[in-house]
Amino acid sequence: MGHRQFRDNRITTHVGLVGRAFGANGMILADISDAAVENSINEINQNWGGNFFIRMGVPHLEFMREWINKGNIIIHLTMYGENLSYSLIDEIKKNQKDILLVVGSQKVPRNIYDLAHYNISISNQPHSEISALSIFLDRYFEGKQFLKKFKGAKFEITPSKKNKIVRSLK
Repeated sequence: MGHRQFRDNRITTHVGLVGRAFGANGMILADISDAAVENSINEINQNWGGNFFIRMGVPHLEFMREWINKGNIIIHLTMYGENLSYSLIDEIKKNQKDILLVVGSQKVPRNIYDLAHYNISISNQPHSEISALSIFLDRYFEGKQFLKKFKGAKFEITPSKKNKIVRSLK
C-alpha cells in the first residue's frame, strides 16, 4: 500500500521478490499501476520460474472487503500491532483460510488497522516492509519455502560456499 511511483519501485519490486522467494502466491499493488514493477516481477518469473502473480491498480478497500466476504484473513504487518509470536502463528494456521498480507511504504490509513483481522508487529520498532514480510513468511512456512522448486525456470542456482554457480535449464 502507498506505493509512490518513481520513488518506491525498487522497494516495491523487492517486496514482490521477497514474497515470491519466501512462499507467497502473488502480489497486489493497490490503487496504482507501475509498469516497471510489473515488468521486473514478470522477468523474474520468466527466468527463474514459478507463477507468482502481480495485480495492479486494484482499489484497496474494495479488494479487502471482498477478501473478508469470502471468509479469508487479512494480516497487516506494522510496527504498532501485537507482537509476532509462535502462538500467534499457530492461531493463524488453525484458521486454514487464505491470507492477505498488507504492508505499506508510507503512513497506512486507519481503516486498514480496522479491517485487518490481525495487526502484527515485527519488533515494535521502525523497520522496512521487506523485513516484516520476510520474517512473517519465514515463521509461517517454518523455512520449508526454501525447499520449493520453481517450475518453468530457465536458470537455477547451485549452492556453493565460495562460487556463483548458475545452471541453464533450457
